[in-house]
Amino acid sequence: MDREILDLIKEFAEKLPRFPDGRIDYSNSETAPVITVFIVYKDEILLLKRSNSVRTYKGKWNTVAGYLDELKPVYSKILEELREEIGLTEDNILSYHLGESFTFTDKSIGKTWIVHPACVILKEKPSIKLDWEHTEYRWVKPMDIDDFDTVPNIKESLDRILEFLNL
Repeated sequence: MDREILDLIKEFAEKLPRFPDGRIDYSNSETAPVITVFIVYKDEILLLKRSNSVRTYKGKWNTVAGYLDELKPVYSKILEELREEIGLTEDNILSYHLGESFTFTDKSIGKTWIVHPACVILKEKPSIKLDWEHTEYRWVKPMDIDDFDTVPNIKESLDRILEFLNL
């Protein structure tokens, strides 16, 4: 699966501009590949409330997520996003899994997302250190996700990784 994702990123890299640091700039692209990473401890998942400083879905609940904007292995990208957004490291992780990707178009913002759902299962409940992208967090049971005002299709992402969990 890593090879397929890297090939997809390479396609975008060939046709889109880059930021000064070399990352692919999806700002004006109608389509963007992203990773959505559910953090799991025992029978709960971590939800994060997006801040007003993010570009899309301000104030909506999500999980750790990011653009696939560099040619690097998916697990490396997962670790980068975990470190940046909530202060977790590889030492916190018992295992990780990738679910089947899917595509959906959000007409309200004119963007098609190629979503790559993933999950990391933690060894123990960590201390969460939020960065600027989020204002608060909650540990919740997966079945309670509908009680939150979430980003579009988060439930679809969750459904694609539930098979890896004993919930």
